[in-house]
Amino acid sequence: MILYNSPNPAPNPRRVRIFAAEKGIALDIREVSIIKREQKSLEYMVINPRGQTPSLQLDDGTVITESVAICRYLEALHPGPALFGTTPLEIAQIEMWSRRVEMILMPPVGAVWVNTHAFTAALPGRNAEWGEANRPRVEAAFRFFDHWLKGREFLADANYTMADILLLTTMDFAAFVGCGAPADCTGLAAWQERVSTRPSATA
Repeated sequence: MILYNSPNPAPNPRRVRIFAAEKGIALDIREVSIIKREQKSLEYMVINPRGQTPSLQLDDGTVITESVAICRYLEALHPGPALFGTTPLEIAQIEMWSRRVEMILMPPVGAVWVNTHAFTAALPGRNAEWGEANRPRVEAAFRFFDHWLKGREFLADANYTMADILLLTTMDFAAFVGCGAPADCTGLAAWQERVSTRPSATA
């Protein structure tokens, strides 16, 4: 299997790298430079017509895109440790918190990124006013997760799961973008410190 990857700060490929590291899965990694716009090259668009990373190309040539879909495929191949849960309740809770990260936190972070950051200055249709208007939404999202994480070791379950991977990568990306978590979000900060010490966090 070949993982078409982009290095940090790209959050979506990092999700897969962390997931694979937690599973002990070695992937053949091919780098795709977002800065050089290699993800929009004709060669790469054959692999992923959306022009995004990551993509996982299987041995038979089949390509899976979207980071969570790739992780679900890897989980099916390597069930342990179970990062999507095993019991009906675990599976539902992990899915619930994963969706909350993707629906509550990632959209406003993405809006700030696309519309205000220097790296995206050349993108057409940028709206700086809209980007700035999303900063309070980012803060509100962080406070939502902070409230939940106070007194908890992990986000969705008693164990480290895909939900933690999603929140960590999004939180770190938000800090890069310039809309990191408020300093008084102590529950969130303690959680981030714990999960960032896992060896997989450096993948």
